[in-house]
Amino acid sequence: MAAPLLEASTEIKASAEQVWKVVSDLKRMGEWSPQCRKIIVRGGGPVTLGTKTINVNKRGLLVWPTTAKVVRFEPNKEIAYKIAENGTVWSFTITPADDGVKLTERREAPNNTTKVSQFLINLAMGGEKPFDAEMVDGMNQTLTKIKLTVA
Repeated sequence: MAAPLLEASTEIKASAEQVWKVVSDLKRMGEWSPQCRKIIVRGGGPVTLGTKTINVNKRGLLVWPTTAKVVRFEPNKEIAYKIAENGTVWSFTITPADDGVKLTERREAPNNTTKVSQFLINLAMGGEKPFDAEMVDGMNQTLTKIKLTVA
């Protein structure tokens, strides 16, 4: 059973290339995300399909690492990475809009999250529904900061 699709979008008065330059630079995620505080690109090279990362997440006093692999990479359109520890896929998709582009951040969990992840969210994060709402709020914060970075 799939977990709910979480997503948020914003329109940005910029080209797809300008937005792509920002969202594909995963090392900068800590500047924008209230939860993902740092992404380390393994090997230090440019991000491409198959790139692996180490991520540092923080919520209050809780700090935890995750690892990810870029599973979709289409320049100026989409970047997505799968979190090994819980099976979720996080993505940024860029689509044309009337006056620029629409940037959408998503969290997909087509096979649900792992039992360990579900247990920890219930134990330390207040349960799945409040945590999902917090994640959507975080997506909106992230998109706002990305929009300001691009502008």
